[in-house]
Amino acid sequence: MSDSSPTSSATPAPASVPASGTASDRPAVVLDIWCELQCPDCRGALDDLRALRERYGDRLELRLRHFPLEKHKHAFAAAQAAEEALEQGQGWPYIEAVLGRVEELARRGEPFLVEVAGELGLDAEEFDTALIDGRHILIVDADQAEGKAIGVTGTPTYVIGGERLDGGKSQEGLRERIQEITDRLLAEQA
Repeated sequence: MSDSSPTSSATPAPASVPASGTASDRPAVVLDIWCELQCPDCRGALDDLRALRERYGDRLELRLRHFPLEKHKHAFAAAQAAEEALEQGQGWPYIEAVLGRVEELARRGEPFLVEVAGELGLDAEEFDTALIDGRHILIVDADQAEGKAIGVTGTPTYVIGGERLDGGKSQEGLRERIQEITDRLLAEQA
């Protein structure tokens, strides 16, 4: 998933933009966030993501990457539902709504995912169908496989500038470290 804003449903920035032109035409620094929507630690990371987005705007592209953990029974379905929300133009609002209620997701499962879609004005019937027909499974599987290949073991895990930062153990100091790396990468692009 690459919906690039944790506070809006804006479409993601182009994958590559020519390096010439004004600074605003240059490619954003990319922060991949390996996350799962039943994870309390990922819920806690939302404040950091909002702060990063506020500080950098479009110069930092936030990309949610799915990494459902086996210990969370509904995480895989939630990842598929997030992809459906993205398809319907409400990726981050949906993600934030589900992460804000991880305990309810744990208790209620797929009916809760469909209910949240309805609360946000999305096509809840289409969500239900997407969860049944599995149309987003390949995206979730690909994200998870890539995460495993680069050593992701828990969530949230961040990858920026080739550096992996494990937020599953502690979020302490990670926003500052991400800011240091982002500042360095942006300075290199200037």
